Amino acid sequence: MLESIVNPKKAERKPWHMLFIGILYGSISMLLAYVMFAKDVINSQYIGWIVVMFSVIFSMPFIYFTIKLEESKDERPSSELWLLREHGRAIMAFLWLFVGFVIAFSFWHMVLPNGVNLLNAQVGTFCQINNNDNLAQCMEQYGVGGNNALTGQVTNKDRFFAILSNNVYVLIFTLILSLIMGAGAIFVLAWNASVIAAAIGIFAKSQIHHIPTGLGRYLIHGLPEIAAYFIAALAGGILSVGIIKHGWKSEKFFDMLEDILLLIMIAIGVLIIAAFIEVFITPLLF
Repeated sequence: MLESIVNPKKAERKPWHMLFIGILYGSISMLLAYVMFAKDVINSQYIGWIVVMFSVIFSMPFIYFTIKLEESKDERPSSELWLLREHGRAIMAFLWLFVGFVIAFSFWHMVLPNGVNLLNAQVGTFCQINNNDNLAQCMEQYGVGGNNALTGQVTNKDRFFAILSNNVYVLIFTLILSLIMGAGAIFVLAWNASVIAAAIGIFAKSQIHHIPTGLGRYLIHGLPEIAAYFIAALAGGILSVGIIKHGWKSEKFFDMLEDILLLIMIAIGVLIIAAFIEVFITPLLF
């Protein structure tokens, strides 16, 4: 039933509607995980991953049919500018879905009873990124277990290249995952949304006036990063469908490949900008 709520063609015409779809899917995922697994001694240890997997399951039909729609556009004779504009509509729909996930995950993370942490794995990731010098203490403070890990001081240049290289690895993983599974890259969307939501929840539970700060701190570079991953996912999905429909040696496939390479180059460029913002701009603003 949920897969019939949204139509990819309508979503591209009004991509902001996907905000409400993301809130719906994210809320159902959190509530299902809470009702089914929060009190289970074993499964509650993995409940952060369970939330993500529910979100992936709900979103998979929309992502799959959107990628098929985008692949059909590459078969039409058109300019690169027209194709980029058309693909951009799909990217905007994905971004609104992502923001919906962030809102839903943040809300339920803050309002559920104390002692119930549905984003335990995500809190661990937050601590690793923001407080790696005292990882165990950070994870214990926010109610999840962990182990010790120590790192030395690094320069902004080191951080920039470390963040960029990590994000490029994620981009490659997204591209491969979408190539193998078509819509499989929705996992990257849901996981990153849940990590940002965990960070926002931590800010909100500590000091309420830090909620806007938390949103700005993570979304200012998080949205470009996610956009880059979506571009890669779109490229991989289009390539996957193209191979199935046309094979490796057809003329249509090579025409499509040119568009895909352009999308990948754009994605890498966006990642460079996002890493620069995270390292050099965000500390000045927050």
